[in-house]
Amino acid sequence: MGWPGILVLGVTIGLAGWWLHPLRRASRARWWVALLAGVLGASVARMAGNITGLFHDGDLLEWPVCTAVALIAVAVTVGLLSRRSSHR
Repeated sequence: MGWPGILVLGVTIGLAGWWLHPLRRASRARWWVALLAGVLGASVARMAGNITGLFHDGDLLEWPVCTAVALIAVAVTVGLLSRRSSHR
C-alpha cells in the first residue's frame, strides 16, 4: 500500500468515522481531530505490522488491519471527547 495509501486511508476513515459517529453532535471533537486520529491509527498499525512481521509492504492483510485500527482510533477519540464535554 505504501505511505501515500496509508495517508489516504487514514484521512478517509477519519472523516467518515467522525461523520458517522452517533456522539458527534454532543462532542467537542472537530473533524480535524478525527482525521488526525485516523491517520495516526493507520500509521501505527502499519509500523507495528511491519515490525512484528505480521505483514510485509503491500500484503493483503495490511488493508483490513490498518482500516480496523484507524476506525477504532477515531471511534475512541470522538467518544472520549463527547464524554468529556458532557460532564462539564
